[in-house]
Amino acid sequence: MLELDISADIQALRTTFDNIREVVDVDGLRAEVATLEERAADPDLWSDQENAQKVTSALSHRKAAIRKVERVEQRLDDLEVMVELANEMDDEEAAQEARTELASLEKSISDLEVQTLLDGEYDERSAVMTIRSGAGGDDATDFAEMLMRMYLRWAERHGYPVKVMDTSYAEGAGIKSATFEIDAPHAYGTLSVEAGTHRLARISPFGSADKRQTSFAAVEVIPVMEEAKEVDIPENDIRVDVFRSSGPGGQSVNTTDSAVRITHLPTGIVISMQNEKSQIQNRAAAMRVLQTRLLLLQKEQEAAKKKELAGTITASWGDQMRSYFLYGQQLVKDLRTGHEVGNPATVFDGDLDGFINAGIRWRKRPSDD
Repeated sequence: MLELDISADIQALRTTFDNIREVVDVDGLRAEVATLEERAADPDLWSDQENAQKVTSALSHRKAAIRKVERVEQRLDDLEVMVELANEMDDEEAAQEARTELASLEKSISDLEVQTLLDGEYDERSAVMTIRSGAGGDDATDFAEMLMRMYLRWAERHGYPVKVMDTSYAEGAGIKSATFEIDAPHAYGTLSVEAGTHRLARISPFGSADKRQTSFAAVEVIPVMEEAKEVDIPENDIRVDVFRSSGPGGQSVNTTDSAVRITHLPTGIVISMQNEKSQIQNRAAAMRVLQTRLLLLQKEQEAAKKKELAGTITASWGDQMRSYFLYGQQLVKDLRTGHEVGNPATVFDGDLDGFINAGIRWRKRPSDD
């Protein structure tokens, strides 16, 4: 008589899952969803399309996170029923189905556990990926296009929306570069481990000598940063001085103190305005200019932060983080984590979760602390 006993395995999975559920904070996510749904229902929301898109995107991300957790919880419940039925019916086929589902759940919960490691400052944001061909001529531009397709297929497998922002095609094969946005929960934290130099080794399809060719491509990943539409300037951050306007050669333009000089104390930016007829008008004009200057400064700082997050990637020898071998041994190997797959075709078709999860765990390894 069949006696399928995997209760200890299921209990171990439940313990891990309960810890994950606590970290993910499903109740907190549900509260956020309720708030965002109220905002999304506001008929005036779409009067500001950019803000509306942020609200709907945040709502979609949080609902997806909840669905992912709830789906795993339901599968755990269903697995216990499958085991019970298999034993009652003495059905080996049903038992095998339960064992297969157990293995699948172990992977799903492991993937979910990895996501709890994504706690960096920008990890929860969407991601912008840029792929650039490096050394290797036509092979390199062809490789860059292969990598682009690989990441687009990965996003498609997960149901993540992608927006291709720019593509520069090579004169021969493939692309010189491409930039695309992946709009998904924790897309930056997930994909940031893919940043670096990727190396391809194969028999070149572009040469006549059937020689092995090595080529390189660089992958850059940055978070989608929120752009400030306006800058709030506290009164305590400015000093306002008034003085009389003057024209060329010292000629008096106004006999009252209508000119305004505003000093932004935190940055030292000084804006003077005397073209308007009244002090109120000059102050308002000076504040508008100050807001613009501060907005530009903020964007420069954001750009610098993006550059810092992207890092320096040379796309050449000595810098590679992953190698793709398409001859002889047929292997894809990550040089940081040691994770490898013996079927490059599946990897290039978007089967990247093993590499990504290994990368996230590698990044969080105790030796980094």
